[in-house]
Amino acid sequence: MNDTLDPDPGSPCLAAIVELKWLLSGHGVGLHVERLQGDADYARRVLDLAAALPHSALRVAARRVRGCLHLDPPAAQR
Repeated sequence: MNDTLDPDPGSPCLAAIVELKWLLSGHGVGLHVERLQGDADYARRVLDLAAALPHSALRVAARRVRGCLHLDPPAAQR
C-alpha cells in the first residue's frame, strides 16, 4: 500500500530526516527527503535498511524518523 505521509515541514522531524540523510550517505546510501516524507512504502524501506546497518547513531536516527512519520517499527523491533 502506498500511504501518503504529511509531516509538518517546520517540525523537528525535518531536522531528524536531514540527520538520517547524512548518516546514510556515509554508508553510500542516497535518501530523497521529499520522497521519504511523501511515500510511506519508500520510507519503510529506507528506515528498515538504516535499522539493519551496523552503526548505532544511524539506528537511533532511523527510530527517531520512524516516530516522526508515525510508521510502525519492523516486527523484529516490537
